[in-house]
Amino acid sequence: MNTDRTPYSTRQLSAGFTLIEVLVAVVVLSVGLLGLAGLQATSMRNNHDAYLTTQATYLANDMADRIRANTNAAALAAYAAGNSAQNVTCYTGGGCSPTAMAGNDRFEWDTNLGLFLPAGQGTVARAGTQFTLTVMWDELRTGATGTACNPNNPNDLRCVTIVTQP
Repeated sequence: MNTDRTPYSTRQLSAGFTLIEVLVAVVVLSVGLLGLAGLQATSMRNNHDAYLTTQATYLANDMADRIRANTNAAALAAYAAGNSAQNVTCYTGGGCSPTAMAGNDRFEWDTNLGLFLPAGQGTVARAGTQFTLTVMWDELRTGATGTACNPNNPNDLRCVTIVTQP
């Protein structure tokens, strides 16, 4: 008769070891998947921020093109005056004055700022023959209203500024 003289066999000592290996693997995999989900969320947020910056740049360039196309109103500083009024007669055969066209351009620009950017707004400032166009929006959608364009202040809107000369 062959009897084992050890109190526990090797088989009994290793019982459950594979289960522990599986649990450790599941924990490592879970941490990796959580990291991947965080990376995906950050990527989507940064992609949306880039989209909004692209829209703001496009809208600033749109106004710069409108100013360059209407040099008579630009010389009168009609764009910097901030008069925003829709004027449908500017698109008919009779047309409208350069100042009325500038007001219509501002109306369309203000409308597009509100459509394409969250809390979008813009300013046009004139210094001599140069125009400074600033497009502002609430990038984080926190209800920010500050117009100082300070990226370190969460209460300020995000800004894109371009300078043009007609």
